[in-house]
Amino acid sequence: ASKACTELVVNSFRSSFFNIDAIASHQKTIATARAGNVIGGGDWNKDRLIPDIIQSLSERSAIEVRNPCSIRPWQHVLEPLTGYLLLAASLQANPMAFSRAYNFGPLPGDHLTVQQLADTAIAAWGDGAWIDVSMPGQLHEAGILKLDINRAMNDLGWYPKMNAVKAIEWTINWYKKPLSQQLDYTLHQINQYLSI
Repeated sequence: ASKACTELVVNSFRSSFFNIDAIASHQKTIATARAGNVIGGGDWNKDRLIPDIIQSLSERSAIEVRNPCSIRPWQHVLEPLTGYLLLAASLQANPMAFSRAYNFGPLPGDHLTVQQLADTAIAAWGDGAWIDVSMPGQLHEAGILKLDINRAMNDLGWYPKMNAVKAIEWTINWYKKPLSQQLDYTLHQINQYLSI
């Protein structure tokens, strides 16, 4: 609902102040881009699943998982970034055609549960376990989150290059690198992604 409301606000703002029909006078266009549940190396934020998994695996403690059956549109950070850049270039080249909302996420059949993400991360790490710490009465979270990426595929020719399992493996492999190698490995992953 919050994302739908955001799109309504942006669309109202665009229609009121930067109407596409008057682009000749204001020379501005607005597009919005939304990504799925983005994962990748370098995320150390608190209360995020991948950093929590890495911390638990590093400490050899069980990964605490809430709502293990919840389904999320996991994707590697390089996927939406390429989509954002493609959208920006397309918007610059043809503002009339691309001034709209776009979703960048995995293919429709490529959504994993939180449990599957944890199991895949453990397998990529080589060791570990997880426990369900869900509690009755905790804050509500949607059981299934998915994005419709058809517009990005049809309008922009963008599509995800890796599935969720590969995205998780790439992410865990990044965290396994020592700090001194993380920059080089990041550049390696970017080059590897571009070659897919």
